[in-house]
Amino acid sequence: MVQKLDYLRESPSQTAGPYVHIGCTPNFTGIDIYGGDLGTSMKTGPVKGEEIIIKGIVYDGTGTPLRDAMIEIWQPDAAGLFPSANETRGKADPNFVGWGRSPGDMVTGEFTFDTVKPGAVPWPDGQMQAPHVTAWVVARGINIGLHTRIYFEDEAEANASDPILTRIEHQNRIPTLLAKKLEDGEYRFDIHLQGPNETIFFDI
Repeated sequence: MVQKLDYLRESPSQTAGPYVHIGCTPNFTGIDIYGGDLGTSMKTGPVKGEEIIIKGIVYDGTGTPLRDAMIEIWQPDAAGLFPSANETRGKADPNFVGWGRSPGDMVTGEFTFDTVKPGAVPWPDGQMQAPHVTAWVVARGINIGLHTRIYFEDEAEANASDPILTRIEHQNRIPTLLAKKLEDGEYRFDIHLQGPNETIFFDI
């Protein structure tokens, strides 16, 4: 006889704000705790590869910067290796944590990550993906965190064969996923929640 299963109702989603900074980046809000906010530094010592800075602003549908957004990023090191026990392709850079968290500046809304240019990682079928960073966006009024990717405009050849970028139906929107190189070591990646320049978000 088949046992009857009692399924519970799914919990309703809730907005991440307006207290997301107090919970996730308390030192940023002036609450001195833990000796520093988690994710503030992605380097614990000298790192391998090209060191870069990624800056940007999250804009709403009217083009207004969100000053209460928070961004988290995940990425491999310069050799394309993750600092994980599940990484079987080699040993990742021990001085690079691969994860960062940045609140938007309370005046300008700008977020900043001091990181390294990521190496290429394989798709499940073995095809190499273009260097990229995975980003997660939360803010007041966003019920479910938004996932996107940060690719690099100066990796044109790798981008042209990336298994994700090549699957996007509206290729004219690809630029919304490309970080623009401003100067040596600095990239700009603004995120638009709505409007004609709306960033591509992924359902993960």
